[in-house]
Amino acid sequence: MIRLRVPATSANLGPGFDCLGLALDLPLRVEARLGEPDALHYEGDGAVPNDADNLLHQGFRAAFEAAGQPAPSVAFSVRNPIPLARGLGSSSAALVAGAAAADATMGGVLGRDGVFALTATIEGHPDNVAPAVYGGLTVAAERGDARGYDTAVLAVPPSWRLLFGVPAFELPTERARAVLPDQVSRRDAVLTASRAALWALAVARDEPRLLRTASLDVLHEPYREPLVPGLRAARTALLAAGAHAAYLSGGGPALAAIVPESARDACRAVLAQFAGDGGRVLELRAGDGYELARDAE
Repeated sequence: MIRLRVPATSANLGPGFDCLGLALDLPLRVEARLGEPDALHYEGDGAVPNDADNLLHQGFRAAFEAAGQPAPSVAFSVRNPIPLARGLGSSSAALVAGAAAADATMGGVLGRDGVFALTATIEGHPDNVAPAVYGGLTVAAERGDARGYDTAVLAVPPSWRLLFGVPAFELPTERARAVLPDQVSRRDAVLTASRAALWALAVARDEPRLLRTASLDVLHEPYREPLVPGLRAARTALLAAGAHAAYLSGGGPALAAIVPESARDACRAVLAQFAGDGGRVLELRAGDGYELARDAE
């Protein structure tokens, strides 16, 4: 039996569309039992069908295919605290878990880098799977030959406090991406590049004051505001309350804030109002990449 812990993730971080991601200490926990009939036994947020047509099994089978080996049957037992379809990387965590379980079964033929390359290809973008694999803050850039990504990891200062306002409603990634324009202006491209670069410097230098500028986005958040009621007002209120950063987590609808201790209570109140009835506020820290252990049976 293989046991895995795969972190939730927050992607984009404002201007880092499809390239910046952050691992969170909210782990998906998975047990994989080899040789049992394909099945999924699920406990946690939302409802997931108990069958083999899910992201865990997809990642598992894809890893064996990438290694040129036949995939054995496997039963997954899952405990999932990550809210589904809220912008916290629940899909990426499942995909990475399946691929990592397969890699462990094959003796690590893919390795962590291979698990990342495979899952980024399946996802079509690396911003969530990179932190799920490596932890911390990840920056992933497509290579010039369009054959994979170069990825760098920065440790997030342990004092940084992250808050997430998570509404009760779901926002599927496909719908959040469908509203985005195909082209942007040169000015928006420059603002996006400069602010994404500033994000990495803010982490590397432990200067959260830089995040007020680094987290501002013109590339995707303005187009997604109609899909997330109260987003603009809540973001403005968070910054007025003293947050270093306020940004849409992934495609939303979760709203993230990085806050100093002095602004924690005020920012929690803003996020609770934003999340609304049935929503919640999560207080998290940056997390590590996936961890696994194998039990002899």
